[in-house]
Amino acid sequence: MNVDFMHALDRWAGIPLTCLLTAARRIRCLFGKQAPVPPRRLLFIKLSGIGASILADPAMNKAREKLAAELFFVIFRKNRASLDLLGTIRPSHVFTIREGNLFALALDTVRFLFWSRRHKIDTVIDLELFSRFTSLLSGLCGAKNRVGFSRFRSEGLYRGELLTHRVAYNPYIHIAKNFVAQVNSLLASEDELPYSKQVVTDAEVKLPLMSYHETELVNMHEMVRRHYPRYERGRHRLVLINPCNGKALPQRRWPPERFIRLMQRILAADPEVLVLITGAPAEHDETAFIRSEVGSDRCLNFAGSLQLAQLPVLFTIAALMVACDSGANHFSAITNLPTFILYGPETPRLYGSLGNSTPIFAGLACSPCVSAANHRRTVCRDNKCLQAISVDQVFAAIRPILQSGWEERQVR
Repeated sequence: MNVDFMHALDRWAGIPLTCLLTAARRIRCLFGKQAPVPPRRLLFIKLSGIGASILADPAMNKAREKLAAELFFVIFRKNRASLDLLGTIRPSHVFTIREGNLFALALDTVRFLFWSRRHKIDTVIDLELFSRFTSLLSGLCGAKNRVGFSRFRSEGLYRGELLTHRVAYNPYIHIAKNFVAQVNSLLASEDELPYSKQVVTDAEVKLPLMSYHETELVNMHEMVRRHYPRYERGRHRLVLINPCNGKALPQRRWPPERFIRLMQRILAADPEVLVLITGAPAEHDETAFIRSEVGSDRCLNFAGSLQLAQLPVLFTIAALMVACDSGANHFSAITNLPTFILYGPETPRLYGSLGNSTPIFAGLACSPCVSAANHRRTVCRDNKCLQAISVDQVFAAIRPILQSGWEERQVR
């Protein structure tokens, strides 16, 4: 199902269904309220956003450490691989929902309701911002404690009144801190309105850095060598370029001709640099065209060459990455790779990488133009916010890293 249809379904079916479920719960409360229970089997719900599970990892780790809870997760099947990168949730504790068609979505929803009761879920944290579908999942999964973002006095975005812990969504702090605030609501010593009245520090949203066995690193170097037979580990430096970001929000794309000029400048600056163009399998033809326009055998088309689980290994052996705002910048956050991310319709203040990342953002008055309030839909068809970022600006940002590699070789 396409995004517009899913939004329409969430609105026109979700609003009356959440309203009916709210009325049913209020009638039930007339006969006595359910007492809260200690969170012991905690379910996180985050269906959309391929990088969102990375941003939610600090919250999940805090829930496990502070609440001593057994963690579960429900996610769209197409995003499942991103959840496995850090291994915070046991594979057997993950439920996936297919969103390809309405029948599969309905069937998996029913299956989920049985699954959640079989696992005796007592607490649910809905990480989605203002989805009615996940509000229904939270309300029907059998959990006694239901945590989520509430609109309070905001107009629109109605998703029922099914929460026991109503958390204020704060659009002025990073989304990872908003997720931690949801966990904090379960740690509060008294009822709060709204939750959560605690500071979330930068230290609380640090990600663990992954390390890989030498065998995995050797295999990745060999994969690069298959694309470029003259590749030598320790001699060549790898610069990753991720020019595409899927079709969901084309306004996030930097013009391809600028990526081409940037890659040409990188290759001209250092004869020992290889540029690897990364991307999904569906983007292979587009990246092949970009590679051909660069016009160098040191520019390699790596799109579709790796499984998602292999990406962090590539990030570990690379020197730097330049990318549009996409899932890649969140996946790289579990390594030390320096990344330079181009932002426009969205702001790095809210959705920036938690890793070793430098945001490049023009800061136009109209930017950002997508948010939770408009379900990340914008009327913009001319992304001046990204066109305002020049090749010179990006090259100047990455030049110190390129230059440091050249100077190291001169010393040797």
